[in-house]
Amino acid sequence: MSANSYDKGRLNLPFVGISTFGKRSYQPDWDALEADVAILGAPFDFGTQFRAGARFGPRAVRDASTLFSFGHAGAYDHEDDCTYLGADVRIVDIGDADIVHTDTETSHANIEAGVRAILKAGALPVVIGGDHSINIPCIRAFDDQGPIHIVQIDAHLDFVDVRHGVRHGHGNPMRRAAEQSYVTGITALGIRNVSSTTKEGYDAARVMGDDILSVRQVRKLGPEGVLARIPAGARVYVTIDIDGFCPSIAPGTGTPSHGGFLYYEVLEILQGLARAHDIVGVDLVEVAPDYDHSQSTAILAAQVLLNFLGFIFHARSTRQDE
Repeated sequence: MSANSYDKGRLNLPFVGISTFGKRSYQPDWDALEADVAILGAPFDFGTQFRAGARFGPRAVRDASTLFSFGHAGAYDHEDDCTYLGADVRIVDIGDADIVHTDTETSHANIEAGVRAILKAGALPVVIGGDHSINIPCIRAFDDQGPIHIVQIDAHLDFVDVRHGVRHGHGNPMRRAAEQSYVTGITALGIRNVSSTTKEGYDAARVMGDDILSVRQVRKLGPEGVLARIPAGARVYVTIDIDGFCPSIAPGTGTPSHGGFLYYEVLEILQGLARAHDIVGVDLVEVAPDYDHSQSTAILAAQVLLNFLGFIFHARSTRQDE
């Protein structure tokens, strides 16, 4: 019986069954994808410099996402007077990329293969990490997809070039992205306080097209002011580091940084992005559930992703109707 048919005899409460993302169908055959959205786990955290544990992020976020699996006919939002993620949006969970312990390059290659399979199927890739280095193979997979602009929500700039020979750690992804010819620019939101990136890295980031805004600068501009800085017509890839949020609501991460965003500050920016731009890919990283026994960090991550997907596909349907 379909997970979407509890009104015909199956209640299928959140704590019942297998914890795929949102309790959506599982598709293990990456060559047979038929979906609008495909969820890929990237349980890799060998790129961390301090506290590990983000390898358990995909499992925790999937489990948390079952809390929101009541909406079998979509989720009605009374503020927007809109039903999001109805039966017309096909979401599948394709499981995890295979991770080979201690082998960064092989593990990253497997993540890249998963994203390429999703793109080949014409679906929107949504990758759950893992540490932020998993963004490197995600962006590599877009090398034949045309130009993209990256919007980064993060406490840290992640623009380290090479440090002690490390090029593919969680401090490097935005530098590796900026080096790609098809990445037209980066808008970095939430960057604050002590950073792993030196002043030279910040200078290089700006030269290479990175627009950097702290939490306080974002608040001063407001959502509309932030969105106005993103090039009109850009196809946007969004990377969300959970430490972009304040640890008062997202303590379950390896590198917490106080003074971060609150929920609606990010949600309103994501909703504006979905309305104004074609969203071509998403990753959410650095959830390390062992540091948050309340599970609120994983619940936040799941809620942000599901809301963002709702915004994206509502905006797409609205544009098609115009």
